[in-house]
Amino acid sequence: MTTRNAIDLQERPARPAQCLKRVPILDAAADVFCREGFSGASIDEIAARACVSRQTIYNHYREKETLFIAVVADVTARANTAVFAALAAFPDRPEKLREDLIAFAVDLNRNCLYNQDGKFLRKLVQSEGPRYPHLFEAWREHGPCKIGTALGAILARLHHQGLLQIPDCDVAARQFTALINADLQMPTLFGETPTEADIETAAQQGVDMFLRGYGVPAKTAA
Repeated sequence: MTTRNAIDLQERPARPAQCLKRVPILDAAADVFCREGFSGASIDEIAARACVSRQTIYNHYREKETLFIAVVADVTARANTAVFAALAAFPDRPEKLREDLIAFAVDLNRNCLYNQDGKFLRKLVQSEGPRYPHLFEAWREHGPCKIGTALGAILARLHHQGLLQIPDCDVAARQFTALINADLQMPTLFGETPTEADIETAAQQGVDMFLRGYGVPAKTAA
């Protein structure tokens, strides 16, 4: 081996043995942050998972905090895509309000709140939110706040159509989400995944309670 080749080999960063294929940095970071939390995660581990050098990560994100915020923003954007697809599918003029609300609640829980992205965000918020609230500012603004506003607009439309009686649609939107999740939160807190039957039952019970509070009495319905 020539001296030049020996120098080249010394200068090349060693690739980890488990580095079989390159993984996007944000996906690798999401995996590590989810397992280790913000304080426990290391840039070296993320770099090994992504099959890049630690300098590459610093070139893109400068520091671990910036990378964490980017991960949360990326997962929130994916989760929002599913949520807004469910919102867009809600009929403009529902003919069977209870059935349509139940179908919407099932879709929201199954494909949005309890899918992989939803579970990831919930775990991070629960574990890291109390210690690092500033890292979730963008999530609050573009996640729950944005979704709550969109759901409130749907409820306002139903109110103006005479199908519901809602004095404050923003409050009602938060209550709707809380009601359809009431029976699912405890199991998921301990890592369980709701079954289809669990999601269906939670949706029915939540919607029925919501309609008891905001439904229009049959004799005055439009």
